[in-house]
Amino acid sequence: MSTPNQELHRIVSTAIIYKKEESGIEYLITKRSPHKKVFPSKWTVPGGGLETDDYTTTPANSDGCWYYALSISLRREVREEVNLEIGFIKYLLDLALIRPDGIPVITLSFYAPYKSGEVKLDEDAIEFVWATYEECKKYDLIEGILDEIRMVDEILKGKNEEEVKFR
Repeated sequence: MSTPNQELHRIVSTAIIYKKEESGIEYLITKRSPHKKVFPSKWTVPGGGLETDDYTTTPANSDGCWYYALSISLRREVREEVNLEIGFIKYLLDLALIRPDGIPVITLSFYAPYKSGEVKLDEDAIEFVWATYEECKKYDLIEGILDEIRMVDEILKGKNEEEVKFR
């Protein structure tokens, strides 16, 4: 696919939300609606695009810059998509893709603990489940998501973050 060299990209962030249960560490995954443009009916983790309102509706610093715009956006997306509040957000990895409609996308993947709320899905998702990493293997996840969950699982179980790699 040929895409013109340009600076504008859609910025997307995702949250691998986890909680520690007696059965182990569980991760929230959701099944995308069949009407979605990208990856319809696939299982994934909550997230979505950065919108200018995520930061322009808050005060900028004296140089006209907004800090934490992506964190604010990710928290908003998690609230909208699954009705949850998350704790401290940590960076995992980034990836680039070109959507079927030709729009270039930069995705930043993060992980965060479940903080509060009951899962309530918006119209973009049709199912959800809390599952351990091993249980996640049974779902038709978007390619790469299972590996991201594995990475978080290894980090949470004590593996040095610098040694954890995407396979």
